[in-house]
Amino acid sequence: MKKDTILAHAGRDPKKYQGMVNTPVFRTSTVLNPDVATYEAPRDEDYQRISYGRHGTPTTRALEEAVARLEGGHRAVALPSGLAAIAAALSAFAKTGTHILVADPVYSPTRNFCERQLRANGVEIEYYDPLVGAGIATLIKPNTRAIFCESPGSLTFEMQDIPAIAQAAHARGVPVLADNTWGTPYFFRSFERGVDVSIHSATKYICGHSDVMMGLIVTDEPYWRTVRRTVADYGFSVSPDDCYLALRGLRTLGVRLKQQMANALEVARSLKSRPEVKRVIYPALEGDAGYAIWKRDFSGAAGLFSFVMNGASEKQAAAFVDALELFGIGSSWGGYESLATIAHAERHRTATKWDPGGPTIRLHIGLEDPADLVADLERGFAAMNRVTK
Repeated sequence: MKKDTILAHAGRDPKKYQGMVNTPVFRTSTVLNPDVATYEAPRDEDYQRISYGRHGTPTTRALEEAVARLEGGHRAVALPSGLAAIAAALSAFAKTGTHILVADPVYSPTRNFCERQLRANGVEIEYYDPLVGAGIATLIKPNTRAIFCESPGSLTFEMQDIPAIAQAAHARGVPVLADNTWGTPYFFRSFERGVDVSIHSATKYICGHSDVMMGLIVTDEPYWRTVRRTVADYGFSVSPDDCYLALRGLRTLGVRLKQQMANALEVARSLKSRPEVKRVIYPALEGDAGYAIWKRDFSGAAGLFSFVMNGASEKQAAAFVDALELFGIGSSWGGYESLATIAHAERHRTATKWDPGGPTIRLHIGLEDPADLVADLERGFAAMNRVTK
């Protein structure tokens, strides 16, 4: 099946539920067994059999099956947030005395988890330049247990050469973990590019309506049991109602992403022509430093990107964002609405330096008419230009 057909059909079987088009919501904690022998049977190490509500319900399984099929992985597991998925995936490989390589521009809560939890428990964390590519081979040590990628990088959108990183990693038996929230299972088929464990904040594009918190981990077969057991040991569980909403969001993922990419390109091109803008950082935009890798590895782009102001002060940047009416000021992205924040990427780098020469504004482009969004940005620039540096 093509991916749009998978979105429409995976994770549902009307014949099983009296013809109901959507998999129903199953709310339960206790799962009854037909006899003592079944109840006392050894636990299913692959988590196929549902023995307790904490491990999921048929609603949960429907979502996990659909996302795994879409991305081309072996199996998936749902968690209560994107950060929970990141923490569980890293914890499955990071043990005391091991070494983990992490891309320098990762999502700042990922860095916080690495510093506050992993490093504090004897894990060696080393951050690497996202543009290292095949050169990552020189950073792999005998005790390296995982490489954590995020492409493009959070806030600054550097494109990583994940196939080159994966080739170097696999030559040494090291798995590649990747935060694929920006690419989504729809635009970046991570397992075809060498990823072993793919992580998503389903809060964003998969759910798509800014009303659900959820994470997903998809793995290839060799690492499924390791990751799934870690999720179970942490006791992570997801509401079946939220899984139902995620499935509903998944059905329209393709059409939403295509429209938001088209909107984002229109807004990005408009910004590129303005004198107040020094640089637009969007891998899908021709001329971007990451365009070639994006074009090779991705089939589309999220509606999330940044731009650097041309010599403006922080005071002017704040005036710009405060004047916007259609762009909300808030965390997260991937919903139907547009957002704008000032990105302080320089606070979260150690292996590389971020000094773009002006304030960085991160935009999420939603489903509004892009002409209205461009007009709103013009309102912001007008307000900025009225403020002295």
